[in-house]
Parts: sequence; C-alpha cells; structure tokens
Amino acid sequence: MARRSSKRPYGSPPEPLDLDRALGGRRSESASDGEWVVQRVRGGAKTYTCPGCRQDVPTGTPHVVAWRSDALLGPDAALEGRRHWHTACWQARHRRR
Repeated sequence: MARRSSKRPYGSPPEPLDLDRALGGRRSESASDGEWVVQRVRGGAKTYTCPGCRQDVPTGTPHVVAWRSDALLGPDAALEGRRHWHTACWQARHRRR
C-alpha cells in the first residue's frame, strides 16, 4: 500500500506554479534599446558598479542582472556583456538618455 504525502491534505488542489521561481527569476523584456534577459538576484559576495548611476551595488544588495538576448556575436558574448544594475536604475534607464 502506498503511503500518502504529508505535504498537502489528500484531495486538495496543488499550489499554483510560481513561474518566476521556476525560471530562476529570469524574464525577457523588449524595449526601444533591444531585447533583454533580466534576472533579479538577492545579492552576492562582490561589489558591482551600476552602469545606470555609476555607483556601487554593495554586497548583499538585491539588484537586477541584465544582458542582451539579441547580441550580434551570439549568446556567449551576450552573457559576457551582462551588467549588474540597481533595480531602480534598470527601471529608469530610458529616462537617463
């Protein structure tokens, strides 16, 4: 006889899929400056320089990592060109031009 799972009550519907979690926080964005892959990160062990404001993104700070998905030299070159942005700077990048 099979043992029932104790994770959810028998007969209850499963939790809805968290698509953001399933994709590792990655999403595609289309904007006037190109096609982008954008990933939210919780923060890391390094300090990065935000290309939007040219200030540090300190260690442990949640932020956005973005790279072009339509790079001329292919996906490997696009990944090498990824940049770490403050979330607000990424959202406001069109106003800075």
